[in-house]
Amino acid sequence: MTEVIRLDSLVKSYGNHVVLKGIDLTVAQGETVCLIGASGSGKSTLLRCMNLLEYPTSGRLYLNGEPVGSPSRAGKGPIVYRESSLNHFRERVGMVFQHFNLFPHLTAEQNVMLAPRKVKGMTETAARKLAREKLERVGLADRSQHYPSQLSGGQQQRVAIARALAMEPIVMLFDEATSALDPELVGEVLNVMKDLAADGVTMVVVTHELGFAYNVADRVLFLHDGKIHEQGSPREVLLRPKQQRTAEFLRSVTTFRLPAAEQDR
Repeated sequence: MTEVIRLDSLVKSYGNHVVLKGIDLTVAQGETVCLIGASGSGKSTLLRCMNLLEYPTSGRLYLNGEPVGSPSRAGKGPIVYRESSLNHFRERVGMVFQHFNLFPHLTAEQNVMLAPRKVKGMTETAARKLAREKLERVGLADRSQHYPSQLSGGQQQRVAIARALAMEPIVMLFDEATSALDPELVGEVLNVMKDLAADGVTMVVVTHELGFAYNVADRVLFLHDGKIHEQGSPREVLLRPKQQRTAEFLRSVTTFRLPAAEQDR
């Protein structure tokens, strides 16, 4: 399958504290990869490095097979990431955060229109048409003229997803997109993400929703101590983990139970 995003020996440090310790990861077109692990294992930092909201300390990032950033002139220092050259990269790598960060003075439609107009230079008419298409895709066509204060948390997060989709990215990153929601609102956001996966949208998802990972992911990665400790299919990692630390983590998660069809196997 076609490679969309690749990390080679990615390291991220803050002073003497090494958060990511040499991550190698390739995500193929149309693949859904779920990242799981305990708090502090490096999941969100990894996602932020994939979007270059955090610059890696060392290692390389590739998008569509092309390296991102340039080696230093001496060739021995860290990769140089120039903001002027990152705009196109960030257009192609969509990101959805825990918190929605919608502009409160703009309607749902206007929030989705903003980036296509400002970044891509789309006309108001074209941007409005695009925004309505994306809002319809996340099930909010009838809420396009509502302000964030008039929307539930789940609806606001769906607007945030529509906003990211409006840039037509080649990969979508989700950083615990449901963790700030009340439990009864989680399902509506997960259903949108499930539909995106079914439509072949390439996604990397940091999540504590192991049922979602089991049913939707093509591959599950368990992060521990800044490394990919175990990876494989959802059935392999979530039901038959090979590593003791993975099994310990899964035993600590009370929200995930074996599917009925698996309980007697």
